[in-house]
Amino acid sequence: MTAFPPDLFAGRRFAVLGLGRNGAPAVRALVAMGARVQAWDDGPAARAAVDDVAGVGVAPFDTLAGFDALVLSPGIAHVLPQPHPVALMARQAAIPILSDAELLFQAVRRAGSRARFAGITGTNGKSTTTALLAHILLACGIPVAAGGNLGPAALSLPLLPDDGVYVLEMSSYMLERLHSLRFDAACLLNLTPDHLDRHGDMDGYRRAKLHIFDRQTADDLAVIGTDDVSDTALRDELAAQGIPTMTVSGTVAADLTGAGGLLRDGAGPIATLADAPSLPGAHNAENAAAAVAMALSLGAPRADIAAALRSFPGLAHRQKLIDTIDGIRFVDDSKATNADAASRALGCYDRLVWIAGGTAKAGGIEDLAPFFPRIAHAFLIGRDAAGLARTLAAHGVPHTIAETLDRAVPGAFAAARAGHVPAVLLSPACASFDQFRSFEHRGQHFADLVRKLHPTGETE
Repeated sequence: MTAFPPDLFAGRRFAVLGLGRNGAPAVRALVAMGARVQAWDDGPAARAAVDDVAGVGVAPFDTLAGFDALVLSPGIAHVLPQPHPVALMARQAAIPILSDAELLFQAVRRAGSRARFAGITGTNGKSTTTALLAHILLACGIPVAAGGNLGPAALSLPLLPDDGVYVLEMSSYMLERLHSLRFDAACLLNLTPDHLDRHGDMDGYRRAKLHIFDRQTADDLAVIGTDDVSDTALRDELAAQGIPTMTVSGTVAADLTGAGGLLRDGAGPIATLADAPSLPGAHNAENAAAAVAMALSLGAPRADIAAALRSFPGLAHRQKLIDTIDGIRFVDDSKATNADAASRALGCYDRLVWIAGGTAKAGGIEDLAPFFPRIAHAFLIGRDAAGLARTLAAHGVPHTIAETLDRAVPGAFAAARAGHVPAVLLSPACASFDQFRSFEHRGQHFADLVRKLHPTGETE
């Protein structure tokens, strides 16, 4: 791993709009590669993040004349629900609107590296699959850099050698802004309604996700999760383009499946998932199947896969065991910001106390009704707690509107002890921004509150 050449983008000029976790690293990287950059963010604090970058013009855009591309923060719309004025300016001038992942690909190829790219998308599970694939490859001695929508921004990743692999989590927003990036291995894990305001409808969301397979060839691999992708024609579509495909599942037969807790393909068993404690549940069996399918295609030795799965530490805020107190497990699944994600965690427990709430997505939690019999008591927080309470009441689920995590955590602990319930699960099924900066902030506060439950302040 090394730095990119300092003259890689010499003579090119980029506009960067949005200076958050993607934009600010993009500015620094592009300048370090010799490009000229003008950057802007409406927030003074965000603009201050690039004040120390020499040669960057920090100013609003009144024209994009002379720019080679607009690098747009994933959170800023360029089509729906309403295009940002600068994005509209770029579209009218036929200036490419790019994601930082696209520019990483261009930089790697300009630097002469033949490093491969693996891309993972889906409504849920993509972060775990991204981290797991990177972990497997690293354990097998393959140079790896992972990031994108998860972890480091794409343009903050180092230059890898020819045998290296970039493992990128790709959101639908990022996938809409690719022009030349081709993934040697690409995966669509699942597809359930989300971000419909940005894509118009489910068909628009599907089209955005399917960009993960753009430009793939007969030398590449397309991986399709079958547990939630109710799109039986997709494999045929890809095969008709000459792209090798592989189906994966955590529950049923597939080209590579984890059904029954045994990860196996047509050549036989690969690993026993019970030996991988950070990958509980059928959804993680599918995540593991996807990561292993991609890892094998990228050169990971089959014999090394089981050990890599066993040593995977898991991700923060994705069914992360925080502590066990009086025999009760406290699990942080704060990343579950919609009902579909929460269903994956709820399905892992026969009996639990559930902490949920925040800013509800369309449909609320009605789709979680099949899991309600498992819930001994629910503690509801956040803006839409009353709406969630109405759904639970209609199904006869005991619940308390706690309003805040500070009240919910000790209340959940007391309910679990009184009812001899073995688990307290934070899996909110809602966005976090009504009370927290992010789902990470919400999960960290949960962990802090759990640790305070120890009478001595010590953990087991």
